[in-house]
Amino acid sequence: MMSPAATFEHEMLREIYEQPNALAETIDRYAPNGKLASDVFQPVAEALNGRSRLVIAASGSSRHAGLAAEIMLEDLAGLVVDVEYASEYVYRSTHTIQDPGVLVISQSGETADTLAALREARSRGLPTLAITNNAASSMAKEADASLPTLAGRERAIPATKSFTTQLAVLYSLTLYLARIRGRMTVPTVESHVRDLSQLPKLLEPVLPRWQQQIAQLAPALKGSRAFLYLGRGAHYAIAREGALKLKESAYMQAEGYPAGELKHGPNALVSADAPLVVIATSDPTDPDAMLRYQKVVQLMKDMRAQGATILAIATEGDKETAALANHCIEVPATEDLLATVLEVVPLQLLAYQMAIQNGIDVDKPRNLVKAVLQE
Repeated sequence: MMSPAATFEHEMLREIYEQPNALAETIDRYAPNGKLASDVFQPVAEALNGRSRLVIAASGSSRHAGLAAEIMLEDLAGLVVDVEYASEYVYRSTHTIQDPGVLVISQSGETADTLAALREARSRGLPTLAITNNAASSMAKEADASLPTLAGRERAIPATKSFTTQLAVLYSLTLYLARIRGRMTVPTVESHVRDLSQLPKLLEPVLPRWQQQIAQLAPALKGSRAFLYLGRGAHYAIAREGALKLKESAYMQAEGYPAGELKHGPNALVSADAPLVVIATSDPTDPDAMLRYQKVVQLMKDMRAQGATILAIATEGDKETAALANHCIEVPATEDLLATVLEVVPLQLLAYQMAIQNGIDVDKPRNLVKAVLQE
């Protein structure tokens, strides 16, 4: 793990490198010794009390974690999930799915619109869960069940380690709900937990390589007028998060789209100076994931023929994707849903490097604050 004596020019870069430690501590709370911590999750079971519907209310990066969790919870735990912008929930909560549990996600636990969503849910008698990076925050105290991340204090405004630890908690929560709802056997849950527990060890050794690689390719992207980030399934959420990181850190226009939607309008923007950032990771053990991967590869072929500049995030050893991309960053192999935790990190580093090139103080981007305490 990272040496305490390591020095970094910016807090954002330090916090990117702190992610293996933050993930290890968070995973150890929720899935120690290769097993889910049932006592930690017991308040969740009591709060949800057999409900099969869940609304997730969050903003910014936390909402992107919620979008990834929607796929996890629906596919593995069999819940019906609706992800709301926290700022909209208060105004349309009577029109969302009926009688749900409500999960709020917030780094600070004090975000104004997310806290308002929590209080609206409680006023309607709905059970509430909170995932925050502060176990003493208002949300953590007011929710029926609190599931804190153990990321440690995050000083830079762009969320990095708080985001990946949110994904770890959400995946652990998914496994717990899948188990108590009879969707997974104990051996299956433990197999997933083992994969989850490997993430810190997979991530730590590749960080310096990614940083060097991105520093080398970033100058070629400096003059880009816009970026389109593309992903399928849970990776669409990571595409959105990558685009947000670039916008808030480097002040560059970027949008995240489902890969299959590119030809339904956004393709008009694609050109050599409007790069595509394509998440093309693969999991050969998952037929559905491989089908999505094949669709992404075909899209890359079409876009390459069209003259697009492509930066791909691919699984280690994937020569086909590497051959189709102008730039390719490889991430360690893991199961499809857990790849979200790994593949977002190079996108964080890309945003960081592009910001540095543009002379921006990445820790304090203009017009932004760490916690939005007023709507």
